[in-house]
Amino acid sequence: MNATIECAAGEKRRLTYAMTPGAPLVQEEFWLMPTTLAAWQDQGLDAHANLQTEFGLDAPGVHKLGGLGWTEAAMVPPFEPKVLEDRGDLELIQDEAGRGVLVFKGKRMGFMPEYETHPVSDEETWEALKPRLDPTHPDRFNELDRRIAAAKSAEVEGQMICQNLIGGYMYLRSLMGPEELLYMFYDDPDLIHDCMQTWLTLSDAVIARHQEQITLDEVFLAEDICYNNGPLISPDMMREFLFPYYQQLLSNIRSRHQDPARRLYLQIDTDGKAETVIPLYQELGMDVMSPFEVASGCDVVEIGKRYPNLVLSGGIDKRILSTSKEQIDRELERILPVMKARGGYIPTCDHGVPEEVPLDLYRHYRSRCLELA
Repeated sequence: MNATIECAAGEKRRLTYAMTPGAPLVQEEFWLMPTTLAAWQDQGLDAHANLQTEFGLDAPGVHKLGGLGWTEAAMVPPFEPKVLEDRGDLELIQDEAGRGVLVFKGKRMGFMPEYETHPVSDEETWEALKPRLDPTHPDRFNELDRRIAAAKSAEVEGQMICQNLIGGYMYLRSLMGPEELLYMFYDDPDLIHDCMQTWLTLSDAVIARHQEQITLDEVFLAEDICYNNGPLISPDMMREFLFPYYQQLLSNIRSRHQDPARRLYLQIDTDGKAETVIPLYQELGMDVMSPFEVASGCDVVEIGKRYPNLVLSGGIDKRILSTSKEQIDRELERILPVMKARGGYIPTCDHGVPEEVPLDLYRHYRSRCLELA
């Protein structure tokens, strides 16, 4: 499934971010889930296969620095994972984020777990957890030298350097839980602001250490603030509880940006129906958004028309990949030629590829992506 690559992966991404009409499409996937790969191995995929070669994916064009969490807050030290309660076929575990999570025994991935408890419920529990988010903790920068060395090596290879971190809403949700958080915005706004100030202090301290030695090309916030009908909190609440901290962090990052020849991009990642929040995040200078969940009504062709300067990543309906080659063809032929001509589009599934997708249909999907690229 190899294809001739017209330019290096990093350059392809830069052309995409520059909204270059007709540029070759970046070949990547949102996430090949471990459970999906295990199912494909039962269908004949070599367990030791190079997935990049196997599916015609580009070499990495972006290097993510990490160090600031993703779907959970960046706690140092993390909580000790342990079993809290045996419930027959299920078990309640404590995860590294301090949450009580109900999972199947022997299977902790590939399904939506049930979160029964979260570590922050009031001022007392917040103060108890807060030291784990202290940027001066002696173990906070144990991996700094390794992260910087990996980033410098990637930079030499032409990759874009991305500082990825947990966004404010995802961070608050990981601390308090999705339902409890919504009440807390009203019941204890001072606590929310203290949590966000802590997020800002930690994020700024870690990124400042990175920027001492490496130039960033992108800041990538994992937000997940939308559900199937739109954002989970109002625009006014976003502006009150999230945006001041984002604005300050981004201002600080930009003030430390030492190479004016390299533009600094901002990407926001959120599942759900995301279109209504696009103008809000553009107030912060958002350049890129992902992954445009089709089941929630996101259509990258239409959104691309309405927001001609926005780079879009995602928008391929993962559900179609388990139907037929004909339906896959119709979907890709509807999206890829139009979006390639527009520029500023990276085709990937709109979330992780589920294990219900047969290997032969995924191979067909990837072949068509390469043909249409």
